[in-house]
Amino acid sequence: MQTACQAVQHQKGRRQYNKLRNLLKDPRHDCTVFANEFHQHCYLPREKGESMEKWQTRNIYNAAAWYHNHCLGQMPVVMVTEDEDAIRQYGNETEGVFVISFKNYLDNFWPDLKAAHELFDSIVQARRERESESQENHGKEYPEHLPVEVLEAGIKSGRYLQGALNVNKHRAQLEAFVRLQGVGSKDTELQSDILIYGTKARNRAIHGDVVVVELLPMHEWKGRTVALCENETEDKAPADTTGDPMPTGKVVGIIQKNWRDYVVTFPSKEESQSQGRNAQKVLVTPWDYRIPKIRISTQQAEALQEYRVVVRIDSWESTSLYPNGHFVRVLGRIGDLEGEIAAILVENSICAAPFSEIQMSEMPVSSPKNPWKVSPEEAKKRLDLRDTHLIFSIDPKGCEDVDDALSVRTLPNGNLELGVHIADVTHFVAANSYTDVEARARATTYYLADRRYDMLPSVLSADLCSLLSGVDRYAVSVLWELEKESLETLRVQYTRTLIRSAYKLEYETAQALLDGDTSVVGDILELKGLEEGARQKKLAELVWAISKLTDIARHVRAKRDRCGALELEGIEIRVQLDDKRNIHDLIPKQPLEVHETVAECMILANHWVAKRISEDFPHQALLRQHPPPRQEFFTELRECASAKGFSIDTRSNKALAESLDRANDPSDPIVNKLLRSMATHAMSNALYFSTGSCPEEQFHHYGLALEKYTHFTSPIRRYADIVVHRLLMAATLRGTTGDVKDNIISNKDLEELCRHINNRNRAAQRAQKQSTELFQCMYFRDRSAESDERCVADGIIYSIRTNGVLVFVPRYGIKGAAYMKNKEGLVISCQGAGSCQWKPGSLHRSQHKITSTTTTGDSMTLSLFDHITVRILVQSSRCHAETIKLEIIRNAPHHTVDTEAAQRSLHVVKSELVKEVSQSAEEAQRAQDRARVEVMDEESREFCQTKGPSLYQLLEEIRELALLDVTEDIRT
Repeated sequence: MQTACQAVQHQKGRRQYNKLRNLLKDPRHDCTVFANEFHQHCYLPREKGESMEKWQTRNIYNAAAWYHNHCLGQMPVVMVTEDEDAIRQYGNETEGVFVISFKNYLDNFWPDLKAAHELFDSIVQARRERESESQENHGKEYPEHLPVEVLEAGIKSGRYLQGALNVNKHRAQLEAFVRLQGVGSKDTELQSDILIYGTKARNRAIHGDVVVVELLPMHEWKGRTVALCENETEDKAPADTTGDPMPTGKVVGIIQKNWRDYVVTFPSKEESQSQGRNAQKVLVTPWDYRIPKIRISTQQAEALQEYRVVVRIDSWESTSLYPNGHFVRVLGRIGDLEGEIAAILVENSICAAPFSEIQMSEMPVSSPKNPWKVSPEEAKKRLDLRDTHLIFSIDPKGCEDVDDALSVRTLPNGNLELGVHIADVTHFVAANSYTDVEARARATTYYLADRRYDMLPSVLSADLCSLLSGVDRYAVSVLWELEKESLETLRVQYTRTLIRSAYKLEYETAQALLDGDTSVVGDILELKGLEEGARQKKLAELVWAISKLTDIARHVRAKRDRCGALELEGIEIRVQLDDKRNIHDLIPKQPLEVHETVAECMILANHWVAKRISEDFPHQALLRQHPPPRQEFFTELRECASAKGFSIDTRSNKALAESLDRANDPSDPIVNKLLRSMATHAMSNALYFSTGSCPEEQFHHYGLALEKYTHFTSPIRRYADIVVHRLLMAATLRGTTGDVKDNIISNKDLEELCRHINNRNRAAQRAQKQSTELFQCMYFRDRSAESDERCVADGIIYSIRTNGVLVFVPRYGIKGAAYMKNKEGLVISCQGAGSCQWKPGSLHRSQHKITSTTTTGDSMTLSLFDHITVRILVQSSRCHAETIKLEIIRNAPHHTVDTEAAQRSLHVVKSELVKEVSQSAEEAQRAQDRARVEVMDEESREFCQTKGPSLYQLLEEIRELALLDVTEDIRT
C-alpha cells in the first residue's frame, strides 16, 4: 500500500524504504503497490494537530477496510502493526479486517513456520538488548557521525573525500584503505588510496561501506605494512615493518551501509566462559577476517558451537565496541564440505536455489518422446544457412553447452565470408519474463571447484541453446565479407539465422587437422559410416575451413598486437571426467594455436557488435571497458624484473606487451610466467558500463587494444550478453514488426544493471577462488606434512618482505607466504643445500634479496626468483577458512627423478585432490546421517544444484581452477 511504503520512509529512513521498494518491484515476489492516496474512497485528509504516524495508520486501516468490502468479504485482510493504540482502536471495528501485531500474525496465521518464529524471537531479543545497552552505556566508544548535509557540503568543498572502505584481511585490526570515488574538489592531488589506521579511525564503518573521510595532518600519516602477517589481532604494527608514509585519514560519516548476511562461528566453551556475565549476549566471530565481531542475543549459543551460522547486523551505536545483530539460520557443521561450500555461497550472496516451477513453466518442451522442433513460422523470419554454410564448433572435450560455432567459405566473387554463430537465447527468454528476471538477478553462471550454479535452466543451456552437430538451432550470426588477399573487412551483416552445425570438434582434434595429422579422423563422429570417397571430400573441406580460419585469426591478432594488445599469464586446466561423470583428472591446458583461433573470432564478433550497438544506441548501449592501470601498481613488477636485468616499460599497453615479450629467461621459463602474472594483478578490472554514463574516450579496452568492446558470444552463461543480443536485434530489425525496441533499457536503468552485473561477476570470481582454496586445504589437511612426499615441492620466490618471502609453487599453482622469522624471534638458517633450522639471529632486507644471520655468524641469502624447497602445511582456524602455509626446508631447488614422471604424478595428485576430498566429505555425511544429526536445515541440500552431471564445462568457464591461483581474466 502506498501509504505503508511512505510510512517506512518517514519512520525508518530512505535506505529501508529503497529496500522495500526493490522487493516490491521484483516480479518474483508477485507484489502490487496500491496507490490508495489517489483513490477517492481510500484517502483521508490529515486532521489539524494529528501526528504523521497517526494519520498514516488511519489511512492504511481505511484503505484495508475498503479493500475488504471491495472483495465482498470473500477474503480476510490483515494489517500488521506494532502500534498498540491502533490495535485497540481498530482491532474489532470491521469483521474480516485483522489489525494485529506481527507476533500474533505469526502465531495465528503461520503457527508451523518454525524458522520465521525463531528469526522473529532473535530480532526482538536483539532489540531489547540494544535498548538496555543504550540506557546503561553513557560513555562513547566512537565519535558520532556527522549529519548528511554536513558531509555533502564537505565533499563539495573538498574538505572531505568519499570512497569505498576496503579492509586488509591480513591486518584487519590495523589497516583499511579508502579508494576515492566521486571526488568533489578538482584541486585534490591525491593519486593513491587513503589509509585508515586502526579501528578507532574506522569509526564503526564495515568493509564495503561507502564512507566520508577527513585527511589527517601530514605529520600523522603512516605507511602500509610490508611484513608478512597471519591475520593477527594486534592493535600495533612494529615500527620497522611499515613502508613510506601515505595519505592517512579518519572516517567522519557513512554514506551507504553495505551490510549483508554474514557467516559466523560461536565461541567455544572456554571462550564463552571468558566473555562475561550475560550468557545470552554472545560475541560471534565472522568467517571473513575483515568483519568485526558481532554481538547477538541467543539462547542457542552452546548448541551451535560446532556450526557455521548466518547472522545479520542491526546497528552499531557509538556507545558500543561491537555492532549488534541477530541470528538468522544454521548452515552446517564446521569443516564439512557442504557446510563450507554453503558458507562461501552466503559470503558472496550467491543464490543456489533450484529454478521455480513458474520459471520452468516458461521453458519449451523437449523430451526424447517429444523433441523440440523448429517452428515453420519462425524459420521464415530467419536467414537459413543449413544448406549453404559449413558450420562447426570447436570446444573442450565433453562440452555440452555449445554456445558458439564458426564458418568460413569462398564467395562467388572470390572473397571470403567469415561467420560467427551464437545461440539465440533471447528467442527463448523473453524480456521481463520470470526466467529473465531470475537470470538478471543471478547475472552469471557460478563455477566452483566441484560444481556449478547455472544462470539459465539446463533445458536451454545444455539442449535447445546448445549448437550441437546434426540438429537445427536458432542462432544470431555475424557475417563478414573479407578481401581475399588482404583479409580486410569489406562488409558485415548481423542477422538471426537458422543453422545446423556439421561437426562438434574438440580442440585437440582441430589442432591435429591443422597440423596435417589425419590420424584423428576416427575421433570425428560425424565422418564415421561414410564411404571413403565421401569421407575424404568432407575431410578436405573441414581441413581447408580450419586452416583458413587460422589464417584470418592470425591476421586479426597481428592487427591488435600492432595496437598494443597484451598477452597476460592465465593458467587454465581441463577437467577430465570418467564414465560416471566423476572427476578423473585435472590436466593443465596445453596452449594450442586453435585456442587462439577461436578466441580471436569471438573477440572480433564482440568488437563489431559493440561498434554497431553503440552507433544505434549512443546513450544506452552496454559495452565493456578496461581502464588503463594506475602506474603505481606496476612498481613491484618493475622492481622484480630489474632483479633479472629486465626493464619493463609500462607507459602504454603496447610498450608493456613488448617489454614482457623481451623479459624471458631461457634457463627458467617460470620467470616470464610470474612477471606476466604480476602484470595481471596490476591491471584494473574490466567492467560493463552504459555508453550514456561516461565519455567516449573512456570506452577503450586496454588489454585487448580495442576502441569498443562488449560481450556477445556467451548468452548462456552471462546476462550481459543477453542484453547485448536484445540491443543488436533492436538495431538491425528495424523493418520488422514487433516490439524489440520496447525492450531497450534506459541509460539510468542500464547503469544500475551494469553495477549489479559487475558486482555479481566479482562475487563469482571470489567464490571460485575460495572454493579452490577450500579443496586445497581439505586435501593437504589429511596428509602428513612430515612424511608425505606430495607435501614437499619446488618453489620460486617472487616477492621479498621484511620477515619472509612470497613463493609460487608451480607443481600446484599455489602462491603463499614463507616466514624467515617466527613468533619467538628466531630466524631460519640453512647450511648449503642442507635442511633448515630456527636459530637466534636477525634479518636484513634489501630491494632484491633478504639475508638471515644467526648469532653464531652463519648467514643465508634468498634472492628474487631463487628456487627453494618448501613444505606445504595447512593453517587451521575454527572460525575462518583454513589457509595454505609454506615452510622453507631447503635453500635449494626440489629435484625430481624424472620430469615427465613428476608431471604424471602432478596429474594424479590433482585428480586425487578433488576426488578424495569429495569422497571423504560424502563418507562423513553418511556417518552423520546414521547418527541422525539433523540440526542442519533441510534446505541446505539444495546447494547441490548441479553437482555431478553439470561438471562438463569447467574448462571454458573457469580461470585457474582447482589448485591454481585464481585471478580475474582482464583480457576480455
